[in-house]
Amino acid sequence: MEKDQYIVGIDFGTLSVRSSVIRVRDGFERGTAVSEYKHQVMDQNLTASENEPLPPDFALQNPTDYIESLIESVNQAVKDSGVVVKHIIGIGVDFTSPTVLATNSMGVPLCNFPEFKNRPHAYAKLWKHHAADDQAKRLLKEAQDRKEDWLSFYGGGLSAENTVCKIMETYEKDREIYDQATNFVNAVDWIVWQLTDQLIFSSADTGFKKNYQNGKYPSYDYLESVSKGFGNMYKEKMNAPIQAIGTEAGKLSKVMAEKLGLYPEISVAVGLNDGHVTPAAVKAVRPGILSAILGTSGCYFINSEKFKEVPGMLGIVYEGVVENLWCFEAGQTSFGDTFAWFTKNFVPSEYQEEAKKLNLNLHEYLTRKCSTQKIGQHGLIALDWNNGNRSILCDASLSGLLIGHTLTTKPEDIYRALMEACAFGARKIIETMNQYELEINEIVVAGGMLKNKFFMQMLSDITKLPISITKSNAIGALGSAIYGAVAAGCYPNITTASDAMGNKVPNVFKPNEEKAAAYDLLYEQYTALYTLFGEKQPEIMHQLKKIQKNSTLTINNNN
Repeated sequence: MEKDQYIVGIDFGTLSVRSSVIRVRDGFERGTAVSEYKHQVMDQNLTASENEPLPPDFALQNPTDYIESLIESVNQAVKDSGVVVKHIIGIGVDFTSPTVLATNSMGVPLCNFPEFKNRPHAYAKLWKHHAADDQAKRLLKEAQDRKEDWLSFYGGGLSAENTVCKIMETYEKDREIYDQATNFVNAVDWIVWQLTDQLIFSSADTGFKKNYQNGKYPSYDYLESVSKGFGNMYKEKMNAPIQAIGTEAGKLSKVMAEKLGLYPEISVAVGLNDGHVTPAAVKAVRPGILSAILGTSGCYFINSEKFKEVPGMLGIVYEGVVENLWCFEAGQTSFGDTFAWFTKNFVPSEYQEEAKKLNLNLHEYLTRKCSTQKIGQHGLIALDWNNGNRSILCDASLSGLLIGHTLTTKPEDIYRALMEACAFGARKIIETMNQYELEINEIVVAGGMLKNKFFMQMLSDITKLPISITKSNAIGALGSAIYGAVAAGCYPNITTASDAMGNKVPNVFKPNEEKAAAYDLLYEQYTALYTLFGEKQPEIMHQLKKIQKNSTLTINNNN
């Protein structure tokens, strides 16, 4: 008879949800399944209703997709595992954040109501929804003028991705949706609410994404001074109890247990952001180890015994990932998304045909072609801001840049320049951390970019750091299961659970000194452009954004 116990780890990503049945004693994956969201990301048209055009920088999702994909993936993962259901004792969950939903008192998203189905602000605002940039800039300026004490926990900046920015956007752009919403809740807490019938806020997500520090949210006076009537937002719209990660949020409800094919009353852990579960999954919760999740975007986490005010951090939260340590988060808003954008829009048909003949996808084909080049041979430098700059500049109105192209520039040249730009952006973040005495001795990488070994070696050469990897194909689900195991009482703390269940292969890629020196020359040019367009003259890119938005508004009005 089987004696092992299992946790279902559930990882909600940007395009799909993965559920895995994970063995508690060693993190072994017995079964897994992925279910893609029906409507994916709505960033051009509101496809969940009348397919009306969306303004620039919108990124919405339909929460109904989350539930449908959750049910499908969990049922299939349990079936795939062959595990006896009674041996599944808990659930751990992570979600993209801050993905923000407006709901009624029962947790029903407002977009589910017929009268609001055509209202964009009634839908889930995905993490990469950047239309709240104006609100972010105003909130930041007022916080700086007032010397708000919480600002130091966010590197002195405030991203348009932040929860309060998105809610204020709703308040100012669609007041009826704001007024009708009983709750504004991040999806990581909303999904736990659906599983347990209890609304609690994750301490980690609340610290990283809701500006909750030193036991309080930003004040009424502060919010009111930015937008009149908005001062009571936290009190009226976001006032659920806050609970620590690694604890039990509640028990699985009978209704959801029946839909998921699990026993009711099993433990459901407090949720975490999708990136925040990775350090535990890759055995990187101790100081000195940088976790890098390189997928559609780039997310970076490092733990430290001491608080340090590091510019451009998205959040600095005590026990944000593990007990007794401060977690520092930084990131790049576009990583894999940049390469997907390029291959979708700028690769000629003959390249596509040749790749098909070689049984390669376009990413593999372009990598093969550019990997034979000498460093700097393409004569290009790019900036990795195709979806704005998350760290260190915290400016969603910045945009991509490519210089040096001529009439002889080929697709593989640009593709390699984009790879280098992403690696240079990572180096910029690491150097800033080092400057403020956050020691980094190793990078552990998870995410889709692991498939590209050429890029991984490039990243090691450019950052001059050894790179460890994970062999798990479901690192988010594994990380969620680790927190679920702690919440279910299987381990005394997160570090112990990480040691037992985590997955890491050390020092797979090591920096090549000769190549690193060659990349240094390109990095100097990258830094010059970074300073020029990000610090000295950002208004150039800002003005282009304004022109674009005004042009779009004119077109919509004419229609």
